[in-house]
Amino acid sequence: MDALERNELIELYGRGYDDLVACLEELPKEIWKFKPEPKEWSVHEILIHLADSETNSALRARLLISEPGKTSMGYDQDLWVETTNYHDQSWKDALEGLKWARKTTLTLINNLDEGVWQHAVIHPEVSEPYTFEMWLKIYSGHVAGHIEQIKNNYRIWKEKEEA
Repeated sequence: MDALERNELIELYGRGYDDLVACLEELPKEIWKFKPEPKEWSVHEILIHLADSETNSALRARLLISEPGKTSMGYDQDLWVETTNYHDQSWKDALEGLKWARKTTLTLINNLDEGVWQHAVIHPEVSEPYTFEMWLKIYSGHVAGHIEQIKNNYRIWKEKEEA
């Protein structure tokens, strides 16, 4: 990955929270617990997932910086939704957690030495070395991918309401 591509991904990563908030402001609250299918996530669940994922992401970034070669934690995101009762958790708190984890990590990655981008850890869900560049590719688009999921939930909800 060259510096230009990396900077574009860092910029996308930095916009994630604001883009998410802008998307949420367009949604009626009635949709927030709507699930298009029983195994799919509601907006509320997506927000809690993003907070969980972002805190894991922040820890992975710090592990990549400080302890390359160590083993990173994996997690079963669907199991977390079920076993930690996402609908019983505060989406407002989740948004705050996402905001601060992302903000502090953005500050951190904006000031990295070039060589750190080549650091790698062992990730139990990835067969190849999990590099910092891989981390950036995943997490720079993570929120954007869930924004599309939220928009799709809204589209499906509207279609059902209009039917």
